[in-house]
Amino acid sequence: MKFSELAGAFGRMEGTRKRTELTSILSELLSKTPPGLLPKTVYMIQGKLRPDHEGVELGVADRLAVLALAKSAGVPASDVRRAYGEAGDLGAAASQIMRRRAQTTFMAQDITVERVYETLLKIARLGGSGSQGMKKTYISSLLNDSTPDEARFVVKLLLGTLRLGVAENTIMDALASATGTTRPMLEGAYNVCCDLGRVAEAASSGGAGALGGFRMSVFSPVRPMLAERARSGAEALGRICPLAAEYKLDGERVQLHTDGERTVLYSRRLEDITSYYPDIVERVPPAVSAESVVLEAEAVATDPSTGRFLPFQELMHRRRKYGVEKAVREYPISANIFDVLYADGRGLLDMPYSERRDLLSKAVKEDDFVRLVPMYEAGDEARIDEILEECLAAGAEGLMLKRPDSPYQAGSRGANWLKLKAEYRSDLGDSLDLVVVGAFYGRGRRTGKYGTLLLATYDDGADFFRSVCKVGTGFTDEHLDRIYQMLSGSVTLKRDPRVISGMEPDVWFAPRVVIEVVASEITQSPVHKAAMDSARKGAGLALRFPKFTGRVRADKAPEDASTDSELIALYRAQGRTQAASGG
Repeated sequence: MKFSELAGAFGRMEGTRKRTELTSILSELLSKTPPGLLPKTVYMIQGKLRPDHEGVELGVADRLAVLALAKSAGVPASDVRRAYGEAGDLGAAASQIMRRRAQTTFMAQDITVERVYETLLKIARLGGSGSQGMKKTYISSLLNDSTPDEARFVVKLLLGTLRLGVAENTIMDALASATGTTRPMLEGAYNVCCDLGRVAEAASSGGAGALGGFRMSVFSPVRPMLAERARSGAEALGRICPLAAEYKLDGERVQLHTDGERTVLYSRRLEDITSYYPDIVERVPPAVSAESVVLEAEAVATDPSTGRFLPFQELMHRRRKYGVEKAVREYPISANIFDVLYADGRGLLDMPYSERRDLLSKAVKEDDFVRLVPMYEAGDEARIDEILEECLAAGAEGLMLKRPDSPYQAGSRGANWLKLKAEYRSDLGDSLDLVVVGAFYGRGRRTGKYGTLLLATYDDGADFFRSVCKVGTGFTDEHLDRIYQMLSGSVTLKRDPRVISGMEPDVWFAPRVVIEVVASEITQSPVHKAAMDSARKGAGLALRFPKFTGRVRADKAPEDASTDSELIALYRAQGRTQAASGG
């Protein structure tokens, strides 16, 4: 398959912001892609080479790409840098430069999707002495045979700047249309393998039967089950009764896979985070009686003198490439296990929660490091309040309330799990995890930095990010510096196709970074687009007096952010509370 077909589809997708058009273009592309090539095509549509949990990264810097482009085009690197500065995008600059070259030279041969993919994979796997030179050679070999439009997207793939405005949901909708399957079938398979390339190939070659054959296995992470909010114990009991109440810990969610010899840890985003927690790798597997097992746990910073849980931000000192041994000594943690998903060859996703918990209590030997998350049965509001007060005193942030007979619904956010935090019981201070989609430059001491961020919720039905507020309070200089660095790779020249906003910030970002905010209340807004038309025709919902909590949610993907439906539920619950209090 010629790469020009893929590049052409990419160009058309960059030219539209309508999800229906994006899905149609994708469906057309996937329909004519050979089944054996579908995985590679799907990965490249996502701007990657392999599923996230395999940790394959290209690692190509702008400087190397500039040098390779200069070599292929036969121009000084200074010319490439100048074009890059004018275009603001190296892919666009590559297209301009190669277009001038194409007027005086002939292309050697057509490049194929297979060749581009395999070359990129070779680049990703290069390392050690001399690797930069080899990478430059491989890049130049592709660009030498690329048309200007192809060069544009080869460079974007190399640098990780391909932003087509599509997420997994959109790709699955297109796959369903292209393969004659359904979105639920595709989602069910993806939830237990987390490899959209494999799912695409199975759907194309075997249809519904192949999709139904996906099963859990060790070292293939499953998408985490998520919880809805509850504002009170009474509300929770109205939805689940009786229920199991677990401590909700303020840490990093970890999915542990081990076969007795090898252990791998995956984050909530299904990235390999094994290197951050060598103490978990060393101490948890020996404490579990099963030989091969998949566990869910919360890694929590802990005060070794008291055993009390510490805030999430303490844990972020563990996220470093170097000095991990020192970080392990200086920032001790505990591994708090709360679920078992697989044991000795048997997937347990369909087993009721109460049975999984019983199995867990028998299989895990607790000590000062390996612990089971405290769990209690509750059937009335007074008991829930009592458990909540106990967990807050221990340094936890709230409760997870679970239906005893519920299966583990991978990738689902449903009413079988509810989260109850102390702040949810108040009219004020509801925390939300929001996506940074834009920024306004600051003044005074914030001159030259982002002073205010434009935030959005995630509309999981339409696969859009809708603006909900601007936030400029709660930031320290350290916060602003860190967030500036995190956002540097997400700057876009125009609004991302998946972002819906009535505001025009100074800078747009691709939706990647998630931060936590609190607010005084939720109000109707003529400007912001979150939960549009839900309260009143022509109005969205917005946060009043939002404030950054200090938490950057590096453990959350943008699609894991607070949703429009959550915002609507909070708004309606707020109205009921105000009415009851005479407000």
